[in-house]
Amino acid sequence: MSADPVFIGIDVGTGSARAGLFDQTGTYLSHASSDIQLFQMAGGIAEQSSADIWRAVCASVRAAMDKAGVTAERVAGLGFDATCSMVVVGPGDDPVTISSSGDPARDVIVWMDHRAVEQAERINDQDHDVLKYVGGRISPEMQTPKLLWLKENLPNSYQQAAHFFDLVDYLTWRATGQTTRSTCTVTCKWTYLAHEGRWDAGYFEQLGLGDLAVDSFARIGSSVLEPGRAIPGGLGQSAAGDMGLTPETPVAIGLIDAHAGGVGTVGGRRATDRMAYVFGTSACTMTSTIEPAFVPGVWGPYFSAMVPGLWLNEGGQSAAGAAIARLIDLHPGHREAKQKAQDAGKSVAKWLADTMPTNRNTLIIAGDLTVVPDFNGNRSPHADPHARAVIAGLSTDTDIESLRALYAAGLLGIGYGLRQIIETQAVNGIQVDEIVISGGAGAHPFVRQAIADATGVQVVLPTSPEPVLLGSAMLAATASGFYRDVPDAMENMSSDGAVVYPHSDRGSHDERYNRFLALQTAAAQ
Repeated sequence: MSADPVFIGIDVGTGSARAGLFDQTGTYLSHASSDIQLFQMAGGIAEQSSADIWRAVCASVRAAMDKAGVTAERVAGLGFDATCSMVVVGPGDDPVTISSSGDPARDVIVWMDHRAVEQAERINDQDHDVLKYVGGRISPEMQTPKLLWLKENLPNSYQQAAHFFDLVDYLTWRATGQTTRSTCTVTCKWTYLAHEGRWDAGYFEQLGLGDLAVDSFARIGSSVLEPGRAIPGGLGQSAAGDMGLTPETPVAIGLIDAHAGGVGTVGGRRATDRMAYVFGTSACTMTSTIEPAFVPGVWGPYFSAMVPGLWLNEGGQSAAGAAIARLIDLHPGHREAKQKAQDAGKSVAKWLADTMPTNRNTLIIAGDLTVVPDFNGNRSPHADPHARAVIAGLSTDTDIESLRALYAAGLLGIGYGLRQIIETQAVNGIQVDEIVISGGAGAHPFVRQAIADATGVQVVLPTSPEPVLLGSAMLAATASGFYRDVPDAMENMSSDGAVVYPHSDRGSHDERYNRFLALQTAAAQ
């Protein structure tokens, strides 16, 4: 290994692939990104191309290395994270369409795709024991409902498939040629029982997917390893050429993107005291425990799904940053705000946050507005894909001030949804003392203060400007042997920054929170 090693973390999100370079202390050196095409259609359909994703990955790696002036010889390890999308690969490693369009390039069912709502409901009606480890109810965002949809609606594609991959496992396969899956992906999204080291064949038989059990579940994962473990052989010749790296560079078993954010932020020794909150297009909560905790409506408990050796409970919402963007678009003043934001070279959300009065708290800015931002269902704690958003207290105002009020109320709604998850977990034995926030939507001080105020829990900022990429770089540092395990890398490559404390007007927030709960309940009836 080089005396001055560099580790690459690769993060594949919904709209882009990003690569980040870090040294052994976790110091950020550079990053680059490349856009990914997304196909969205009515009925909650969202599709992508694995070839397009791989192109974006390789372009971002090369660009990040060029920015940092780093040669391939200095790269000591590579780690991946990605959205929990599903990729279908056929014989000869060819893409298999998952699209009603028949386009063979569309071989990825994106994480947020809700085509399998009916299949998820049928699975939940069967109430198999494995559902205890997904919060009691499976989500249409998970992979077995999508597999069932594919078998029922595109049977030729289902039969042609040699492999069904979670996206990060597809990326490590593409990089190394090895089909080994991550305990993170198969446990969180495919119902693998990592604490027992097995698939439950009875579950798949019950669903009508018993054929997946053939050859020790080879099509969905006969070999499963913990995140950070080195994949035998390292980077393959072809992938090394695509990325501009050296063959046999160590490649780590990867993580789902939100879980990489957790690894990059919660720290090694304090992982069981804090909640990682990844606030991006969607929002994910990650809480680690020593013993399993069963929380209705919160995914898990999952063993070794984020930090090896610990149990994980995962919550959040399918629409978070996306919900805020939707609120802004709904307001009559959004065109004026968009123009002002463009003139300032900012997104509308950032421009609104930047122009908020600094001497007024979020509740006062929100006025009489209360928002339940369940535009794409409620992931936690209700596990209800049919839930929808509610906005109460609207007036006829159309000016920028009323848009600021709606934006502030939307942020409080996101925060109250987070508070609901925290309280549900507390009832079931998981205590959260701090929230460690990451993700682009949570980057602004006004947003972080709103989250602290709405939850009543202090919010901690990581010092790294790219904590999700850092989490994947920690996997790379572990796979290279530089650190003995993932907690060791977490301890040595990350640190805490500023702390945001909630304001003291808890009674006012309790009142608004109760209004939020009442509206949420009414909408569900």
